[in-house]
Amino acid sequence: MPRMNTQTITLPLPTPLLAALRSLADDREDTLDRLVRGRLDREVMRLRSAQAGQRLRAERIARLRSLLAPVIAAAAGWADLQARLALFGFELRPAGGGLTLHDAGGARLCKSSELWFACSRLVRNFGAPMPGHPHRMQHLLTKKAAGVTPDDPLELFEPF
Repeated sequence: MPRMNTQTITLPLPTPLLAALRSLADDREDTLDRLVRGRLDREVMRLRSAQAGQRLRAERIARLRSLLAPVIAAAAGWADLQARLALFGFELRPAGGGLTLHDAGGARLCKSSELWFACSRLVRNFGAPMPGHPHRMQHLLTKKAAGVTPDDPLELFEPF
């Protein structure tokens, strides 16, 4: 195995932590420096993997947003929205005070607000709470009754 270029660093550690690391190294019949380098290597790989996962999630949400924005904008009510989403293999489900998008297998994909259509906006646009949603959002319906409604269906979406 080729020798890596290395640099020496000084790292202050609490005495109990240093003692625990030395004990682990002894238990494994290894050196303290190899034990610490191995742990740091694994942590760097874990963090890189997490960052890649976040990028993939952001890309997936952007694709879903692009696909579903016209579908949501064209919906005339909750049943119509669910039927339109079902054509693409998706459904909305209540989650907390909002909604989540799920695939046909039931896997949660994202929050509806991540797709720029918050539950509150849909309630106002459709003039009714989502059937079966535990939060009725009556305060939003009184605004609709007072004439506060979006003129354009695309006003449902709140860009970041």
